[in-house]
Amino acid sequence: MWLINVLRLHLLFILCLSLSACQPNTTPSYEWNLPLGFPAPIVPADNPMSQAKVELGEQLFFDPKLSFNNSLACASCHLPEFAFAEPKQKAIGATGQILRRNTQALVNVAYNSNLTWAHSGLNSIEQQILIPMFGEDPIELGITGHEQEILQRFAQAPYVELFNAAFGDDEVSFQKIVWALASYVRSLISLNSAFDRYAYQAQDDAMSESALRGMELFFSEKLECFHCHGGFNFTQSSQHQNQRLDLRPFHNTGLYNIDGAGTFPVEDQGLIEITLNKDDMGRFRAPTLRNVAMTAPYMHDGSLDTLNQVIDFYANGGRDEGIASPYKSTFVKGFTLTKDEKNELLAFLDSLTDKDFLNISNKKPK
Repeated sequence: MWLINVLRLHLLFILCLSLSACQPNTTPSYEWNLPLGFPAPIVPADNPMSQAKVELGEQLFFDPKLSFNNSLACASCHLPEFAFAEPKQKAIGATGQILRRNTQALVNVAYNSNLTWAHSGLNSIEQQILIPMFGEDPIELGITGHEQEILQRFAQAPYVELFNAAFGDDEVSFQKIVWALASYVRSLISLNSAFDRYAYQAQDDAMSESALRGMELFFSEKLECFHCHGGFNFTQSSQHQNQRLDLRPFHNTGLYNIDGAGTFPVEDQGLIEITLNKDDMGRFRAPTLRNVAMTAPYMHDGSLDTLNQVIDFYANGGRDEGIASPYKSTFVKGFTLTKDEKNELLAFLDSLTDKDFLNISNKKPK
């Protein structure tokens, strides 16, 4: 058990570093209710948290009236019971158009330094929300061209009272809608998994023996998982054996290599579409692994159906021709697991599930 204890100390050290690095911006009107020792998320000065804004944002999040044809809510693709992801390969917009990427879970988004799958310059929840609201290619909610019609839908009960409570007046605007939605999404904090109770609350019986052995594997150099899925939120790059610290959490995992030169399918090539840097071909953001057992399918295109397949993918060092991609991360080098070890790793990943967070009754408007 010595390695388990070392891992626990390592995890506590990471948490301490997080505490020293964060400059929380909180207001007296909002209580984060974070477990002891966890840092408060950084909140933009122009959109301070308040319970009233969170409640308005929650109502808006689940309301299909926010889409141009009353057919789609934010929660249509971000389902609470799936950690605010959805069990589809790719999302479908209000017009029926299939989007090009898998829906990401909204787990601890408040702690993310970058948003979406592959955009190094998108680091504000308020910015990101504009994409599904007003984007035209692809169309998600389809608000563009229907702005006044949609605003009128919210100029009535119960929204008049909710806007007044959140902002001090009942005027409805898209700026206020964005602020409220961002506040709600920012409030979706998941830090009460079996792993959290074991690692941070000293509950020695919170994790099974199998999950503990899986944790050893996860944090081992043999598997390298923690380099891209490290930190208390399981989504950040880490320094490893004198390699440079990559502060951008984007990685090419060897998923594709369609021409032998590392090229990804033209419909989605990842970070290179933003940076135009050839070395960013096929790089996508490493998402949090919190509640990962609930967020299938996996990868940016939803092309892996189960965690079993994900483990096999990394054990192989990528997929098919992608294994030999010149742009593939050096951390994706392949490994060998016994059947028991694979089950132990799966048990550890399952220990990252926060059942309270998945409780639908706590996540939908009353």
